[in-house]
Amino acid sequence: MTSYLTRDAILEIADIQYEDVEVPEWGGTVRVRGLSGQERDAFEESILDQRGKKTTVRMANLRARLASLSVVDDKGQRLFGDADIRALGRKSAAALQRVFNAAQRLSGISDQDVEELAKNSDDGQNGDSISD
Repeated sequence: MTSYLTRDAILEIADIQYEDVEVPEWGGTVRVRGLSGQERDAFEESILDQRGKKTTVRMANLRARLASLSVVDDKGQRLFGDADIRALGRKSAAALQRVFNAAQRLSGISDQDVEELAKNSDDGQNGDSISD
């Protein structure tokens, strides 16, 4: 007989995963955590730009946006706030890519998911502003 999880069992489980990522460009290791469902939805919303009936995917600082949500201290608290995204985006692309890859994997965000967001935007175009 199959034993099904209860509501309380699901809500009480600590299911967010962490990974330590070596970032030689920064001279050490950072802790990266996966996003919650709510955080992932907010991340995806933050990269969509809607102007009237036109929706585009803002690729500018995409890696820095996800890194800012995912790099945490030893207590699981974010090291970077939303105000740090621009500064973080000016860091090494290789370093950000390492962090991005881990955060993407831990959060269940595939390259196909990002492509799907772009395809589902009204005109399929990517925003190219780097001013964020």
